[in-house]
Amino acid sequence: MRRLFPVTDQTDDREWSLAELAAAYAYPEPRPGEPVAWVRANMVSTLDGAAQHDGRSQPISNATDMRIFGTLRALADVVVVGAETVRQEGYRPARARAEFAGLRKAAGQGPAPAIAVVTASLDLDFSLPLFTSPLVPTLVLTGAAAAPDRIVAAEKAGARVVLAGDGVGVEPARAVRALAELGHTRLLTEGGPRLLGQLVAAGVLDELCLTVSPMLAAGDAQRIVGGPSVAVPQRFALASLLEEAGFLFSRYRRS
Repeated sequence: MRRLFPVTDQTDDREWSLAELAAAYAYPEPRPGEPVAWVRANMVSTLDGAAQHDGRSQPISNATDMRIFGTLRALADVVVVGAETVRQEGYRPARARAEFAGLRKAAGQGPAPAIAVVTASLDLDFSLPLFTSPLVPTLVLTGAAAAPDRIVAAEKAGARVVLAGDGVGVEPARAVRALAELGHTRLLTEGGPRLLGQLVAAGVLDELCLTVSPMLAAGDAQRIVGGPSVAVPQRFALASLLEEAGFLFSRYRRS
């Protein structure tokens, strides 16, 4: 892997250690006047803008992308994901990784990040391991008007239901505040596109880690962000850029 930006004297192409990846993707320390929580997204896209192939992101990824994926999870307090992505990708609980145990302990974190599922309908299979046997209880983010029987089903399965909206749906800004109040200030979302679109529209996304895959998918696959357009495109600044085997691993922060 090579660092293309910021420019350094390093020109060799070599495999980075997990410690180097963790340092490269470390969450920023909060400063006075800045939000307590930091919302980071991690997505992959082909050259022609497809965020998935046959409904899954794995076919357009590679081994290094998955190492970064694992590193970003290891740095996060909570992984926020949309219900549709849970259904399509077969989400499982985050696991404890021995190589990151010391880093997480030093940061005051538990053995693994919690998974927080954003859902209005709670149309989820609560018999899945994500709900019945996680290392850290799974959170379900929903609105105050959600069906009471589905809330009961989620809680019976072992999930913790967090209300983050007055109606049926979830309000992104309230979801971020609710998670921060639970002590989850380092947020990571892995999509899907609809959820990421909601975060963008609400103006709560602080950082985008985007892998550009050197593939063409054609077809009508979703982009990394879905939903209605914003009134004015939001400007982000390039924070870092890595390259390996034609894959570009970029990191952009809100300007």
